[in-house]
Amino acid sequence: MKSTELRAMTSEELTSKLKELKGELFNLRFQHAIKQLDNTHRIVEVKRDIARVMTILHEKEA
Repeated sequence: MKSTELRAMTSEELTSKLKELKGELFNLRFQHAIKQLDNTHRIVEVKRDIARVMTILHEKEA
């Protein structure tokens, strides 16, 4: 997900996107723990997306 797409979203949309990404990260970690995850790099991508969303949320608050 690109930061330009995230900057166009409202704070409520970003908050819901953050919840969605955290849920996805939980599921990916669970799949990785039971050896069912094929693409382990997806965990890194989701973590970075979470960081982007949190950064933009903090920018909007300031």
